[in-house]
Amino acid sequence: MSNEVHAALSIAARPELTGGRRIGVLLSHGFTGSPASMKPWGRALAERGYAVEVPCLPGHGTTWQDMNRTTWADWHGEIERSYQALRADTDAIVVAGLSMGGAQVLQLAANHAGEIAGVIVVNPAVASKRLDIKLLPVLKHVVKSMPAIGNDIAKEGVEEHAYPRTPLKAAHSMFRQWPRVVADLPRVTAPLLYLRSTVDNVVDERSEPIILQGVSSADVSVVRLERSYHVATLDHDFDLIVEQSAAFIERVTQQPAASSR
Repeated sequence: MSNEVHAALSIAARPELTGGRRIGVLLSHGFTGSPASMKPWGRALAERGYAVEVPCLPGHGTTWQDMNRTTWADWHGEIERSYQALRADTDAIVVAGLSMGGAQVLQLAANHAGEIAGVIVVNPAVASKRLDIKLLPVLKHVVKSMPAIGNDIAKEGVEEHAYPRTPLKAAHSMFRQWPRVVADLPRVTAPLLYLRSTVDNVVDERSEPIILQGVSSADVSVVRLERSYHVATLDHDFDLIVEQSAAFIERVTQQPAASSR
């Protein structure tokens, strides 16, 4: 499964297009996914002059068996490394994530409050109504994987390139981390753009109020994606996501005007 489709994406800033400042955008893919779900969005933002980093999280882009040997700490470690590398080479950073990637960048924004200019999440997950989650501590020792709910895309002929199975040890690691992410939401102070599909067959409605009520951000915008399913970054609302995110990034990374005295 490992090939160019799943490779990380790294594009340098073009400050001549962004008022002379180097603006970076870090994009995180979701659980069992890969950079394939984020690259079109990343390339669209790079065309506007932004430096773009789309890391491939450990255990992703190969096999679900590989992923079962990794944990949230491994995935977040890669997000943190990408963030630090981007921060060293830019003047301002916006972080964005899809699904689990949304939880990852919210955690990043909590850990680096005051450093991150803005946060963008697409169908983020920090909670679920699913009752079988409570069985995972035992089930993961009996069954290594379950059928995945992948490729939840309304647009025909589009492939997410996610795993066909859900690795249960890895899933348990993610679910176990959710309460920590939720507990840290008040530390998120950066402007937040929340993009949410009206039909999502993967992430249910529990996460939205938890996130919107949990963050301390004074600047929060919510945009409904009415034509897309879970993987909205590859779906009918792709242009809307690019338009809304580009406008948000431009706004939150502007330098405040110098005060006249």
